[in-house]
Amino acid sequence: MSKFYVSTMESLKRLRADKDGVVSFEYIIVAACIVAVVLAVFKTDTSISTALSNGITKISSTFSGL
Repeated sequence: MSKFYVSTMESLKRLRADKDGVVSFEYIIVAACIVAVVLAVFKTDTSISTALSNGITKISSTFSGL
């Protein structure tokens, strides 16, 4: 157990010192915010959701007919 604890603490120290890890973490936060906004828009605005659904159905039926 002690070996695992020391290994984990050393990994966390390296992560704190690594500036590239911070940039990657920032990208993850930005991506999560974008996903949240997109989900909020598609949940509240049914016209966009309906248009996308109709478009996907039309494309699928066109490819099925080929």
